[in-house]
Amino acid sequence: MRLQKYMAKCGVASRRKSEKLISKGVVKVNGSTITELGFKINPDKDIVKVNNRIIKMEEKSVYILLNKPDGYITTVSDQFDRPTVLDIIKNVKQRVYPVGRLDYDTSGLLLITNDGNLTYKLTHPKHEINKTYIAKIKGIPKENELTKFRNGLKIENYITSKAKIKILNRYKDSSLVEIIIHEGKNRQVRKMCDKIGHPVIWLKRIALGKITIDNLEKGKWRYLNDKEINYLKNI
Repeated sequence: MRLQKYMAKCGVASRRKSEKLISKGVVKVNGSTITELGFKINPDKDIVKVNNRIIKMEEKSVYILLNKPDGYITTVSDQFDRPTVLDIIKNVKQRVYPVGRLDYDTSGLLLITNDGNLTYKLTHPKHEINKTYIAKIKGIPKENELTKFRNGLKIENYITSKAKIKILNRYKDSSLVEIIIHEGKNRQVRKMCDKIGHPVIWLKRIALGKITIDNLEKGKWRYLNDKEINYLKNI
């Protein structure tokens, strides 16, 4: 492949502008400066640098929604050899990664992608994207406990942001609640429920912003549709 065509495919600039960069002597192939406009490279083997930065062709962006089962971790590998969510994702050629995390013992909605920019946006606290959970908790919270939960709780060395909680069902010794937070600290929902004296029995994330798990079976996954992808990119 011609060098300027490769540069254009990597998103550096148009072919014409890439030719100007080559002529300026700011492009290197395998450590050697190239000024020849017809120079050809092997995209799979050669290392190309523009202004001393390695460039690579953009691979196809992949956006996956997984209904994570409990008993899986959301890291790429695990020192204890526990199964990871990537063990579930089969026949995907691209190298993909989970967006944020869900605890080992928490199930539900998890996004998986190779779009680094989207991952950064969705996991950065400043964007305040709502995460909706359904939890079964011990006991039935009183109104003052629900108020404390909503206004923010001191957990370890931080105070949680305002959250939403409502009781969906009351049972003899437990209750079903819907919880909405926009933070994503480690085991935050469980720690918040512990703080008000109603530990989590089981926990499931059902939505991230307007992206919902709907009727997707536990342990199954699907590609996001165009409407969902555009929504996430425009948050």
